[in-house]
Amino acid sequence: MTDVSVRAVVENRGVDIEFAVAAGEVLAVLGPNGAGKSTVLHVIAGLVRPDEGVVRVGDRVLTDTASGTHVATHDRHVGLLMQDPLLFPHLSVAANVAFSPRSSPKDAARWLDEVDAAQLADRMPRQLSGGQAQRIALARALAAEPDVLLLDEPLAGLDVGVAAAMRKLLSRVVVRDGRSAVLITHDVVDVLTLADTVLVLEAGKVVEKGSTATVLAAPRSKFGARFAGVNLVLGTVGADGVLTTQWGQVWHGVPGADTVAGSSAVALFKPAAVAVYRDEPHGSPRNTIEVTVAELDSHGSAIRVRAEEQPDGAPGLAADITAGSASDMRLTPGDRVFFSVKAQEVTLLPSS
Repeated sequence: MTDVSVRAVVENRGVDIEFAVAAGEVLAVLGPNGAGKSTVLHVIAGLVRPDEGVVRVGDRVLTDTASGTHVATHDRHVGLLMQDPLLFPHLSVAANVAFSPRSSPKDAARWLDEVDAAQLADRMPRQLSGGQAQRIALARALAAEPDVLLLDEPLAGLDVGVAAAMRKLLSRVVVRDGRSAVLITHDVVDVLTLADTVLVLEAGKVVEKGSTATVLAAPRSKFGARFAGVNLVLGTVGADGVLTTQWGQVWHGVPGADTVAGSSAVALFKPAAVAVYRDEPHGSPRNTIEVTVAELDSHGSAIRVRAEEQPDGAPGLAADITAGSASDMRLTPGDRVFFSVKAQEVTLLPSS
């Protein structure tokens, strides 16, 4: 079992990151497109040389810009699995899996059996379905006995049933063998089923890191909140437990135990806790703001009403209402409406 530590600056991509992955841990790296997620994997794999930084896997230094160390990709003992399986079209399945210098026909047979694909050994890549090809790509990566497995959206594009089978397979062969793994994904199910910890990148910087349960239940970053499906408002919390945004909006809520007056904080609340009104409501809800509807989407049995982005660029707030309510109000993008949330539904937490 090996741990991984990364410190890297890639100036032309705006990436400046530092993190570590414990031995046997799966780290999910999340972030919007262009945040630098793939660059992080490519730095670990040796495909991108950072302008400044150090990459260590266990006791081995793979990259050290200060000393000029840069271990070649094929000597790093790092496996990379991407959305495109990239199988060699002229080689059989068995030959693909045995391609690594650290593998052998016997190893290939063992790993094909591990991924439930022994019966495909003599086929050519063109004869495989998407799910089968991804299984072979995983077997090839594992047959090289990597210390670290890098997973760049390997389940994207697979149908629901195949993706579920691949998650089960990855959990078995990655977690069981104690390999460290770094996973890039846009799917919350991947994170819930595979990841121990979550790291969120925005504009090439780490803006949040924590356990999977913590980040999904109480995200502290804009993208983390959007990914987890909750509303997030940034501001400063006062001595009275009220959060005030940079543009003067006030949010009443329930402060968390570690919330400190005068410090940066976030207000979190679920879309299901938001009521939508055509006219400003009066009564018990203490948080009422006027917003412009940006879009309406089906979300399970509900209709999600998404407002335009907040003044600081954070994702627009969302409300989940019934289809009947949406129909009665005849909501359309561009409408001005009121979102209302009871104070007890809002949690105030320190920001990352």
